[in-house]
Amino acid sequence: MSTSDELPRGIKTLGIKLKPTVHAQLSFIAQLRGGTITDEILIAIVEHIAQAKDDPELRERAVAVREAIEREAAARQQAIAGLFEAGDDPLPLGNEVATKSRSTRGSAKVPPRAAKIPFGFTR
Repeated sequence: MSTSDELPRGIKTLGIKLKPTVHAQLSFIAQLRGGTITDEILIAIVEHIAQAKDDPELRERAVAVREAIEREAAARQQAIAGLFEAGDDPLPLGNEVATKSRSTRGSAKVPPRAAKIPFGFTR
């Protein structure tokens, strides 16, 4: 088995804790098969993933998660597109907006928005 310094790119190292009896059994199985404990663990993981791929409930959950991700991505794309579209300024320069105050004093005036200044620059 190679050390972590010799692992090819894209390979992840996983450390697991095993009870001594499980380790002994796994070690014996590996010895009988002429392999290593790592080989046996990889075989088990590959089989586990194959079973998960055939699980209809897990597949349904994956589809639902994918759809949620796609909806979120579409919403973000629309927000970005709306941010840079011309004529879609929510508060044009020089306008005042009356907003309802939380107190009983009535409405507060919001001052006109200052001219746009590029990031990192001040007047």
